[in-house]
Amino acid sequence: MRQRTIGDVQVGAIGLGGMPMSIEGRPDHERSIRTIHAALEAGVTLIDTADAYHLHGNEVGHNEILIAQALASWGGDTSGVLVATKGGHLRPGDGSWTLDGSPAHLREAVEASLKRLGVEAIGLYQFHRPDPKVPYEDSIGALRDLLDAGKIRMAGISNADVIQIRQAQEILGGRLVSVQNQFSPAFRSSEPELRLCDELGVAFLPWSPLGGISRAGELGDRFAPFARVAEAHGVSPQRVTLAWMLAKSPVVIPIPGASRPESITDSAQAPDLTLDDAELRELDAPTLREAR
Repeated sequence: MRQRTIGDVQVGAIGLGGMPMSIEGRPDHERSIRTIHAALEAGVTLIDTADAYHLHGNEVGHNEILIAQALASWGGDTSGVLVATKGGHLRPGDGSWTLDGSPAHLREAVEASLKRLGVEAIGLYQFHRPDPKVPYEDSIGALRDLLDAGKIRMAGISNADVIQIRQAQEILGGRLVSVQNQFSPAFRSSEPELRLCDELGVAFLPWSPLGGISRAGELGDRFAPFARVAEAHGVSPQRVTLAWMLAKSPVVIPIPGASRPESITDSAQAPDLTLDDAELRELDAPTLREAR
């Protein structure tokens, strides 16, 4: 697969989002392992997870454990695989999502993630979501301290706005390597953050790039231009969507979620799809509206 850069690490231009394999509607364990193995076989070397990707309150880190098991059981070389995990979001087990961006929690979360992933240092650790009860500088300061202590090799942030990106870059002393925000045909309000990441040379990792777990399969029905371009190339609208994102900037590395080997195998071929200027203009059109 063609490569892109996070910090000083080269990764495949398409990553794998692990969340669908651990929350509501998740597949059985065997299929999840096959999905991760299929991603590795397709050249994916960035896998995104979080300690909050689980269902029940007693299985925190379910997705981290799953990924560690898949990497250990794959027959190939996994030394070049970057696992990115996150902390600061919690799931009590009742279906809700809560926040804890306190430095004490983030320090504890990193220690727990280290054990579940079975590593001495986490390759990329991202602050999952700002906590309004905790000053942002305190949360990012905790990441700085974890970097300095060698607990994490690289630091990123998620669900951040332009001001927070600049603030994180300053607090981390220029060591911010990634911003993971929602971005898709249906959700384009992160364009300013994408442009800033391009300016700073910080990787921009779109989450739910295909519209989310329940709607990814309907992308072509919802957005006719993506379906038209897909038909012209004889590929899926999902592959077109990822190629469109990759064309926006060399810092973009989409992380489509998957729970089937076929899904990530298709997504992994997006870097080989070249869209011409007219197609990109059509997909970029500000007048594009979701079909009702």
